[in-house]
Amino acid sequence: MPTAIIADDERLMRDQLRMRLGQVWPELDIIGEAKNGDEAIELVDQLKPDFTFLDIRMPGKTGMEAAAVIGNKSNIVFVTAYDAYAVEAFERGAIDYVLKPPEPERLQVTVDRLKTRLSKPAAATDVSASVTAMLAQLTEKIAAPKPAHLQWIQASIGQDLRMIPVEEILFFRSDEKYTCVQTEKYEALIRKPVRDLAEELDPALFWQIHRATLVNVNAIEGVTRDIRGRHLVMIKGRSDKLEVSRSFLHLFKQM
Repeated sequence: MPTAIIADDERLMRDQLRMRLGQVWPELDIIGEAKNGDEAIELVDQLKPDFTFLDIRMPGKTGMEAAAVIGNKSNIVFVTAYDAYAVEAFERGAIDYVLKPPEPERLQVTVDRLKTRLSKPAAATDVSASVTAMLAQLTEKIAAPKPAHLQWIQASIGQDLRMIPVEEILFFRSDEKYTCVQTEKYEALIRKPVRDLAEELDPALFWQIHRATLVNVNAIEGVTRDIRGRHLVMIKGRSDKLEVSRSFLHLFKQM
């Protein structure tokens, strides 16, 4: 049975990659996970996996630095949100370079390459041609038009990972550690703070009404005031009332 480890500093991304690899290659045994490059190096030495899926930007040693140490001890696939490192990745001997979020169709291409590598360990056939082909695919992916704003949110509900379309989200509300993602049917958690979400979401769809709160404008039923004079946003079909900071009151002048 082929074995692999996953190295990514975001647990949700590790969970997602594990899930999607399980869909396209059920026989692959994920025998370890690492949160940074140093842990990845240790796991490769301890577990000797056939394949190592490496993020690039991680605390401690980066994926590139880890790959340099791992060398030929394990076949490396980079899974990253950054397209700028592709050439360097192949120079370090990577079998493939996959952009996040890893779609099942794209991972299937990776799996086919990994299976070929297992069946023909000495297949250094035409490395330059292989690298050229992979770079061409990557260039095509990068050139494809990207949405200007987030279209969905990856969030955890218990042990499950959900992909939630942003239009289904009523509001985001942060505490010190997590951000609550509230839909009509359920509540989920993410680690991304509201300040980052505010930069990535469509401002015409989500208004920031507090340093810790974003609300879907289509979910707003109205605004009321409590006995303390605070302005509160009422959410359609729910009892939630979200406080509006003074600096964001101007958003409701037209209402």
